[in-house]
Amino acid sequence: MDIAALRLYNPYLVGDPVMSTILPPFPRLVFTILEPLACIGGYLASILDTSSFAASQVPSITPTPLTSTTQILALQLGNCYGLIALIAIGVLYSTSEQKVVRNYLVACAIADVGHLWVTYVVLGYANFVDVQGWNSLAWGNIGITFFLFMTRIGYLTGLFGKDRVVASTRKTK
Repeated sequence: MDIAALRLYNPYLVGDPVMSTILPPFPRLVFTILEPLACIGGYLASILDTSSFAASQVPSITPTPLTSTTQILALQLGNCYGLIALIAIGVLYSTSEQKVVRNYLVACAIADVGHLWVTYVVLGYANFVDVQGWNSLAWGNIGITFFLFMTRIGYLTGLFGKDRVVASTRKTK
């Protein structure tokens, strides 16, 4: 069923009912499916096992009883992961404006650099580059973040091809 036929049933439907993202296929897969799922995983990990989530931020630390401060910081970090997933879904599934998508991805790339820098400062050089010693959270904090950063840069520089052109769906008066 095409969009025109769907509008017969729902005259308020504007844009692509499934996904209006203009991203080329690979970045679309990464930023609209994989990244939100990874962020939801971070959210759930922080809520389901806060102690392990907090201790696992630094490889080789075994879980200890959490202070109230550590617990609230871990839960707030998990909440931020949930927020990132919701923002990604909200922005990338609802707009076909190139400027909005690009600005969103530039902001995420800047946040990726900050995320990597903080992880580097806390872990130190030796642990940061010790890929064999990484636990699952180090893979998320370093490996996945670096992959997302490089994919953002690839998209922003045109490495994955041109954006998909979406026909205007604005109603005319």
